[in-house]
Amino acid sequence: MTDPHERLRQLGLNLPAAPAAVASYVPTVLVPMGGGRSLLYIAGQVPVQDGKRLTGRCPDEVSVEDAQRAARVCALNLLAQMEAAAGLANVEQVAQLTGFVLSTPEFGDQPKVLNAASELLVEVLGDAGRHTRAAVGVNSLPFSVTVEIAAVAVVRTG
Repeated sequence: MTDPHERLRQLGLNLPAAPAAVASYVPTVLVPMGGGRSLLYIAGQVPVQDGKRLTGRCPDEVSVEDAQRAARVCALNLLAQMEAAAGLANVEQVAQLTGFVLSTPEFGDQPKVLNAASELLVEVLGDAGRHTRAAVGVNSLPFSVTVEIAAVAVVRTG
């Protein structure tokens, strides 16, 4: 497996700084499992790119493609949180993603939107990026962002 930082460079992506919490919570929590491994819980990451939130409901205000771009930004922010908490090289497995897509009641392509995030994690982390997932459509998200994604990963910590 290629180093995750090298993969990011090959993909032409820059890892942003890990976003700070915007309310009364912490961005990550490490829960020791023993054997030098921990579960890393990552709070929901929203699509903030270059200081601007990507907002709008899918598909009437933003296209599926724009929602997919927002999901990729969320995935980059998840990677940034992993890097800050444990280092990308220490990610053994992304275990779970839970993704929320701001969408109209009749929209049913939330999995298609979240595929963009899932695929980016695999591109950067290889098999360690493969995960289980829930894709949920919602009628409201904080700041009217298009997508929010939370994650759980297994990381080496000792």
